[in-house]
Amino acid sequence: MTSETILVTGGTGTFGTAFCKRVLATQPAPDKLIVFSRGWIMQQELRLALGDPKSMRWFIGDVRDLARLRRAFHGVNYVIHAAALKDVVSAGYNPREAFLTNTLGTQNVIDAALDCGVEKVVFISSDKCCQAANTYGKTKALAEDLIIQGNAYAGKGPTRFCAVRYGNVVGSAGSVLDVFRAQAPTGKLTITDRRMTRFWLPIEKGVDLVLTALERMIGGEIFVPKIPSMKVADLATAICPSCEQIEIGIRPGEKLHETMISEDEARHTVDCGQFYAIYPENPQWANWLKEQTITLKYGSPLTIVYGAALPDVWEYRSDTNDDWISAEDLLK
Repeated sequence: MTSETILVTGGTGTFGTAFCKRVLATQPAPDKLIVFSRGWIMQQELRLALGDPKSMRWFIGDVRDLARLRRAFHGVNYVIHAAALKDVVSAGYNPREAFLTNTLGTQNVIDAALDCGVEKVVFISSDKCCQAANTYGKTKALAEDLIIQGNAYAGKGPTRFCAVRYGNVVGSAGSVLDVFRAQAPTGKLTITDRRMTRFWLPIEKGVDLVLTALERMIGGEIFVPKIPSMKVADLATAICPSCEQIEIGIRPGEKLHETMISEDEARHTVDCGQFYAIYPENPQWANWLKEQTITLKYGSPLTIVYGAALPDVWEYRSDTNDDWISAEDLLK
């Protein structure tokens, strides 16, 4: 990342904060790291937490504002697009606002990146977009489509787009962990359904995936990590073993189990060892499924090996996952 300029939309969120810490610890560090977000107070808190590094820049702005994005993207090499209205309930109650931020905001990021000659854009997606059952998932699913098809508009220009799709981040803002911890002193924890399962990963693994995508992307991929599952009821037990668990029923738009790769997507997905890569179905991009060698701007050529094809009938679901994590390990 030497001499590069990186910008993170939603840079003061859970992912943005972790990403900034990791990038600043990289040696040699990038030339500039720009945080783009709406709230000046959260920017001030992050600036103080990071020690106000000289390489950092702070842009107040909203992804709904294309003109502001164009100004912020000037001279930027890589964009990590993490800004989103991500609460399922809030998005369902305010679908217009979710659309404007998650979908239209992503189109603005694409347009600004193309206009400013950004080299790489990595979009932070969600497991909720796969077979979407709620407004949040639907807005992110359409945003994924926009990001992938953005490569078609790049033409011979420098800009390439990809996405990363992962599950629940342990300890992120609005996490069920926060709910359970707040309820624990009352002696009662509310769970929606005892059968419910979710994918879980620490935020550090999310940052790993984004950096992997940034390095290995050619454009058009959706990178999906291999991560463990667990039952939400087991997590509640680990947080407060003595608490009574009250089943309150699934909320509108909520699933019993999450899917990160559907059967239909599996037909154009490959197993890359530590992660899966979903490739676009568009015929003009079919050659991207072949093994290629690309030359990095810095360092030696990198060979991209796309890995093994998946079975004809296969999907990546939280309840049929081969990898499960204990509640004790998740709490650690």
